[in-house]
Formats: sequence, C-alpha cells, structure tokens
Amino acid sequence: MSDVHYFRTMPASGPRSYPGRIAIIGDLGLTYNTTSTIDHLMSNHPNLVLLIGDASYANLYLTNGTGADCYSCAFSDTPIHETYQPRWDYWGRFMQPLVSKVPLMMIEGNHEIEEQIEKKTFAAYSARFAFPSEESGSSSTFYYSFNAGGIHFVMLGGYTDYNKSGDQYQWLKKDLAKVDRKVTPWLVATWHPPWYSTYTAHYREAECMRVAMEDLLYKYGVDIVFNGHVHAYERSNRVYNYNLDPCGPVHITIGDGGNREKMAITHADEPGNCPKPSTTLDKFMGGFCAFNFTSGPASGKFCWDRQPDYSAYRESSFGHGILEVKNETHALWTWYRNQDAYGTTGDVVYIVRQPDRCPVEAD
Repeated sequence: MSDVHYFRTMPASGPRSYPGRIAIIGDLGLTYNTTSTIDHLMSNHPNLVLLIGDASYANLYLTNGTGADCYSCAFSDTPIHETYQPRWDYWGRFMQPLVSKVPLMMIEGNHEIEEQIEKKTFAAYSARFAFPSEESGSSSTFYYSFNAGGIHFVMLGGYTDYNKSGDQYQWLKKDLAKVDRKVTPWLVATWHPPWYSTYTAHYREAECMRVAMEDLLYKYGVDIVFNGHVHAYERSNRVYNYNLDPCGPVHITIGDGGNREKMAITHADEPGNCPKPSTTLDKFMGGFCAFNFTSGPASGKFCWDRQPDYSAYRESSFGHGILEVKNETHALWTWYRNQDAYGTTGDVVYIVRQPDRCPVEAD
C-alpha cells in the first residue's frame, strides 16, 4: 500500500473566490531542464497545475528504453510500432512529489498521440489522467471544461476534429453558452498548438483550428489562452484575427517546460527564416489554411518582416508560469525562467478584463 496523500480542492465557484496560484507548464518531458522547472514551480506553492500537452515524450523512446525520434522511423519494417510505456512510469514517479499534493489537469499534445498496435492513439493519455468529461457534457477525453473558483477553464483538443460540423465544436458552443460570467467572470481556454506564435518552429501550424474556432471564442469573451508545442515563451497583446483588439484574448505560449527536443530559437519574421507555406501543415491533422496575410503591415506576405504587433514579449528560455486571479477584473501573470534564482521573475504583467467595454454577446 502507498502512503496516504491528500490535496486541497478548488474553492467554490463565485466572483470573489479564486485559487491562490495556478501553475502553467507545457512540453515537460523528463530531462535536467524538467527537474529545474518542477523545482522552481514547487517553490511557488501552486494550488492547481495545468499541463498544456506533451508530458512524458514516451513516443521518442524505443521498446528497450533508448531514445529515438520514433520507433517506426528506426524500425520501419516491423509490424508493431509500440512506444516505450515504462517512460510514463518514470515520469509519474518523478512528478509524484508535486501531483500527490496538488491537483493537475492535463490536455493532450502531439506526443500523446503515440500510435501503437491496431493503430490505437492517445491510449496512455486517456488512461493515466482523470478528466471531468462526463461532468462537463463531453463524450471525449480530448476536450472538457471545469471551474476553479471564479474561473471557467475550457480544455480543447488540437488533435481531434475541431471543424464546425464536428462534435468538439458543437460541445464547445454549448459549454460556452452555459457559462455565467456573474459566477465565473474569468474564461480561460487551453490547447496544445498555438494560434499566435512568431517562432519558426510550428509556424501557423494550427491555422485551420484558428479559422474554425476563433470567432466562437471571441464571441464569448475568452480572456486568456494558454498553449504549448513551441519550445519557448511568448506572450501576446490582446489579439483577434491577427489584429490588435482590446476585446480579444491574451495568448500565452509556454511550451518551455524542459522537453528533450531543444529550444525554439529562430523567429519567422527574421530575414531568411520565413518557412514555405507547404511546410506548415500539421502532420497529424492535415489540412491547409495558412495563406498570405491580406491586410496590415504583412499584407501579401506569409510572414511579418518584423516582430508582429500582436507579439508583446518572447524569449527562448525554459521555465513555467503562475497565474494569480485577484478579483473579477485583474489577474497577475508571472513567467519564471529556470536559470534565474528562485523568486526572480522573467515576465510580469497584469491582465485586465473590461466587461463594460467588451460585453459578452448573448445568443
């Protein structure tokens, strides 16, 4: 029998009731950088942890435990392309000091796809984490929602059907329509691949998802979006359809948890770094929606020729973030770099809601 572990549940939903500190991490893995990230994170004493995809990277290890880009790449002629499941156990034991005390909510990333025998995907992800799918009216582990005090979190799947005719979109539409902003003033959305990232890595890869869903999130007044996938840090200004918009959400990419695939360093707006549109397709979801910009400073181009207006701060460093919602209108966001001393901040900003200026559209 294991030791007895316990944790504090979330405060009841209400406009003046919030978790003290919410830690946000993405693309964690199990490396020296991961160790630094979790040590720093635990020193900030969070009450809730959100993991925005890519937990163990088990799909990058062969069945004998050695690292490889993928099993099928190393042994393309074998009929079974298993991923190394004990890697999940290693990761779980490493995370135990944190997750035995603090609740963790997870959404899938591309490294959770893990195609295995009989072409099963997301098997470890769906089995190893708990999801309030049924409670939130979802029929899938890929998307769900929950409340933490006065915050309504919408956890979306970037690797399942997100088109307007699909189940996820229809569920999202119903879920957002039921949100009572007098009870949960803050609306936060998360999914793995970012819509707004200026790094060359995965540049505009999730454009089809943005085209399908951005209008809906804007209509219901989402305040903050958290993503991973790009192995760096970036915070946007409030943005909608690539234009600065005081009623759009702040997009924060925090895929800098410690993965084994190195940092994203180059930016698409730097000379010679703009990728060809044909290279920006998502390998799993497919589809092409990333056309040239039609207006603004980047009109007629696939990339901006300078840091875009919507990009407020970006840095290639490993780290984690802490969200502290203070009241119905003000939340403090702090990003911590691993290389800094404990308590030293890398990026600090108040995110302010303006419900009078940006009323939520009613159905």
